[in-house]
Amino acid sequence: MKTNFSLIFYIRRQKNYVSGPVPIYLRITVNGKRSELSTGRDCLPEEWSSGLGRGHGKKERIKTLNSYLDTLQQKVKVTHNELLGNGKVITSKAISDRFSGKDEKLKQLLQLFTEHNDKMKALIGNGFQLNTLKGYQTSKKHITGFLRVQYQLEDIDIKMLDQAFIENFEFYLKTECGCSAVSAAKYIKHLKKIVNHCVANKWLISNPFCNYKSIVKAKERTFLTKDELVRILAKEFKIERLQQVKDVFVFCCYTGLSYADVKKLKRDEIATGVDGDKWIFTSRQKTSTSSRIPLLEVPLKIIEDYKDNSCCEVKNLLLPVLSNQKMNAYLKEIADLCGIIKHLTFHLARHTFATTVTLSNGVPIETVSKMLGHTDLKTTQHYAKILDIKVSNDMAKLKRKLSFG
Repeated sequence: MKTNFSLIFYIRRQKNYVSGPVPIYLRITVNGKRSELSTGRDCLPEEWSSGLGRGHGKKERIKTLNSYLDTLQQKVKVTHNELLGNGKVITSKAISDRFSGKDEKLKQLLQLFTEHNDKMKALIGNGFQLNTLKGYQTSKKHITGFLRVQYQLEDIDIKMLDQAFIENFEFYLKTECGCSAVSAAKYIKHLKKIVNHCVANKWLISNPFCNYKSIVKAKERTFLTKDELVRILAKEFKIERLQQVKDVFVFCCYTGLSYADVKKLKRDEIATGVDGDKWIFTSRQKTSTSSRIPLLEVPLKIIEDYKDNSCCEVKNLLLPVLSNQKMNAYLKEIADLCGIIKHLTFHLARHTFATTVTLSNGVPIETVSKMLGHTDLKTTQHYAKILDIKVSNDMAKLKRKLSFG
């Protein structure tokens, strides 16, 4: 559809005008409909030519003014051409709004974080877990504090984000918030997700993370040695709560299940596998990936010990699992009674399964990764890096093969 597009500059005198400079306005006309914008400049009426829409005279200030108006006129024409190129409906208001930036809704960082977290909250149990949401809520809290300290702002336009912003935020996390390098990297990762969302939606032309690199050393996984695991296994507790916690912990040492996964494990998730033996068929709460684990003799015996547990029967649960806080508190008692110096936590069971029970005994890393429900083999490789005993055994085999004696 053909449009008649024109623009002029004019001066506007106030009703009570007596003397002095008056403001210059820009009028955009499309098909007879007008839209007006202030140029932010003014001029004396006697130095203004209505016919030319410019100042007249040879004074330096007039030349500077006319040069500015020429630039402004060119920018409006470029805006008009952009709208044509994008197939937009051309109106005087559309041109003035695009030119003045009113058509672009300001995108604020914390506002986008809130929208992201609200969507995540609505999807709890359907792709997201509560702990994941809590992490993003903490990230938002840290960014809020950072903006107040660094910029004295309650929110910030995402277009103001650059590499310096990211590096300063990382420094703030480590100093003001006392975050470890790993925790700081997690919060930076959350920020990066929001930024990537902005880039994908073309709210940001360039990605401030493009040249940013965070060097974080992977935290060394702690696990129980064979001797320590045997000591716990052999220890019998007369106090029921300690025996119960010990059994659940040992069960996870031989299955690799996390606290969240063993807590929700149902009796009907134990079934016969392809080899005719009992397997666990479940899905990881954290990633929703399937996890199939053949049951060894130790966990089979523990299942048998709790088959008549009334609490488990009512809820169709495989084992009676206390809160994570209580489990870790009682594990400290168990460590003391078993003479184990290491800081015993429930997640240590998963690390022990990956190292002492499987990888150290020659189970291929791909198989271990599948049983752990890892979505990336690199995650499992962290365990393999710390197995000196495995390296020693493998090299001993090589020595025997290379021996000519």
